[in-house]
Amino acid sequence: MKIEAVAYRVPSQKLTNDDVMKYIDHHNPHVPFTKKVSYLKLAKKLLDQTGAKTRYWRDFNSGERASDLIVGVMEDALEKANMEPNDIDLLIYCGVGRGFLEPANAYFYAKAKGMQTANCFDITDACMSWIRALQVAYLMLQSGAFKTAMIINGEFHWGFHDNLEIRGLRSLEYTLPTYTIGEAATATILVASENDWQFAYSSRPEHADLCTIPMHSYANFVDPSERMNLNGINRFVSYGRELFQEATTVLGELFIQSIDDVNSKVWYFPHAPSKTLYEEKCLQFGLPPEKIYLKVYPQFGNLVSASLPVGLCLAQTEGKLKRGDAIALIPASAGLVAAVVQLTF
Repeated sequence: MKIEAVAYRVPSQKLTNDDVMKYIDHHNPHVPFTKKVSYLKLAKKLLDQTGAKTRYWRDFNSGERASDLIVGVMEDALEKANMEPNDIDLLIYCGVGRGFLEPANAYFYAKAKGMQTANCFDITDACMSWIRALQVAYLMLQSGAFKTAMIINGEFHWGFHDNLEIRGLRSLEYTLPTYTIGEAATATILVASENDWQFAYSSRPEHADLCTIPMHSYANFVDPSERMNLNGINRFVSYGRELFQEATTVLGELFIQSIDDVNSKVWYFPHAPSKTLYEEKCLQFGLPPEKIYLKVYPQFGNLVSASLPVGLCLAQTEGKLKRGDAIALIPASAGLVAAVVQLTF
């Protein structure tokens, strides 16, 4: 399988960490001044420590919509690949951001782009969704069932899954990761080829409640834990530091098992919910820092399942990622799961 084209779009509204603090301040007019100041000061300090600088959100006042960005990025990818909509015979929508539980969101975007005969379905596995979609596409293309696939996502969460309520300082333990979230849409076009990909995973389901977005019916489907629903239904709850520590430990073990020679890869692309912590952890399992592509998080924040395709696109645009380069995708995700995917770009 070959990545024929990858593209991304972000919303128009660019926010710094200070802008996010002003946004939170504005949404909590009744919180006492002293409590608000101490909360925002600590939140800003912690955000800065992660390496976050800017991120992009939709401009609600101008009517900016997720669908416009998703359809637009599909057009960008098709143009890059010199293809028409009906050249795509498999369309997969992946990620956490979505408009429907039924039917698959992919059908709506196939309709929007006139992909009249495309097979459509969705895949969801938190920040690992794009990797899962890649493997499913790889197997389907390898089998000969399809010739060309497109994977799309729209990670748009502000106004849907955020929590801006200022509570006690301890709530930052599971609320701070919300403030790192940026928004983006990506489209990746894949074609059948003789290039082999290697996929390796390692999961730790016992940590499933470290990062959740509960639905109204969640307590009827699982035994609730004290970590669930702390910010309300459909609101993001993430014990970010603990999740990252556990996930990178699993990733390190998997990395050592999967990569024989760390210098054999031109680039390693992580899903980075933090820049500084990733740099520290990767050193522990022998990954050279100069080979880790970590430009996504400081510029765009945590893009959930969109972070890896955005990283590939950025690196390619900069001329740092070239055709024929041996690379590895090394994401870790809520669930908890880590992956090492080796391929030739």
